[in-house]
Amino acid sequence: MKRKNAPARMFNQAYSRIRDILAEARSRAYQAINSAMVQAYWEVGRVIVEEEQRGSNKAGYGKRLLAELSSRLKSDFGRGFDPSNLSMMRAFYLTYPIFDALRQELSWTHYRILLRVEKPEARSFYENESINARWSTRELERQVGSLLFERLALSRDKKGVRALADKGHEIQEPADLVKDPYVLEFAGLPMNERYLEADLEKALLDKLQSFLLELGKGFAFMARQQRITLDGKHYFIDLVFYNRLTRSFVLIDLKVGELTHQDIGQMQMYVNFYQRELTSAEENPPIGIILCTDKNEAVVRFTLPEGNKQIFASRYKLYLPTEKELAAEVQRERRAIELVYRMRDTP
Repeated sequence: MKRKNAPARMFNQAYSRIRDILAEARSRAYQAINSAMVQAYWEVGRVIVEEEQRGSNKAGYGKRLLAELSSRLKSDFGRGFDPSNLSMMRAFYLTYPIFDALRQELSWTHYRILLRVEKPEARSFYENESINARWSTRELERQVGSLLFERLALSRDKKGVRALADKGHEIQEPADLVKDPYVLEFAGLPMNERYLEADLEKALLDKLQSFLLELGKGFAFMARQQRITLDGKHYFIDLVFYNRLTRSFVLIDLKVGELTHQDIGQMQMYVNFYQRELTSAEENPPIGIILCTDKNEAVVRFTLPEGNKQIFASRYKLYLPTEKELAAEVQRERRAIELVYRMRDTP
């Protein structure tokens, strides 16, 4: 028996050594990417501020500068350089004007969260805690959101507050650095779809994407799991199309379950973002479509920017599938997909 187990032990030892080598190499790679990204975005912010100062006597120059830079940079380097992100790089430089004072232990995502902390003393506290306690970006966001600094400042029982704050503390791993899509964009790597979507939702989106393209009503596919970043937080739009007949973006979010007011508010945010940041003067307002499905029914909600003209709201329905058509398609595909799942799982 011992002879049979010996090869297994040798294999496990070899595997453990190889795994450690690869994990360490991956960690070094993440750290290198992060360090280069932080430095580059700091430099980008510095150039923007210097250019603004040269044109400071022109009203609205800064806003136009960011818009023009965004257009050129997205053309050369892909998404990730919209005006709001360039504005954050500008804020990064203004908040941390001395490059040597930046900490290599902190990722760009850490700094984006820290930029939301207004008080310098609180920001310094979270910086030090992130480094000393090896906080992941999720942990830092949790602690900032729980107002740890303010609670410690007000509490007489500081040990008790810290003990409470440590509950649920996440152990930082090197892979935390690469969970930020900015790392993939900065490194020139393709950004994958979210792998955490349920199988049912993914299958429905596949079918829905094909359904809209097959309608022949002017749909052009633009993006899947389109990421937008607001105040350092990432949001993902399930499907983005452009409709040449309505001359507008069409944003689609699928909710497997009951429709909530949060879902509607989130879509309104997506639509407003596209209206203000990505829609040109010659184009019509973007359209948001929320598809919500459960066992018994499918609910469809259309969303348009606030203040849109009702004439357009009526006209676009000539070119888009109706609520009834969309609901029927989602329900039909859901039943078909669930039938496949049941057949697959039947022994």
